[in-house]
Amino acid sequence: MSSRGLNFLDQWIANNVPETAQADVISVDELTHKLIADAKAIGIKRAEIDEEVDSLYRTILDAIVHFDPGLPE
Repeated sequence: MSSRGLNFLDQWIANNVPETAQADVISVDELTHKLIADAKAIGIKRAEIDEEVDSLYRTILDAIVHFDPGLPE
């Protein structure tokens, strides 16, 4: 995966997948489409994100199921 694609994906998930997101087909599908649209809007091609991710859908689903807000600042 390009570092630009990886950085975008990591940042996008951190900013757009709320801890209250549901792990259902519709919610994950909507988030997947939003991710692709947001990437396109800033000139990142889907291929830059897809190169080493088996599935964007599964990546987002994993982010929802394994949500970890990290340490408070």
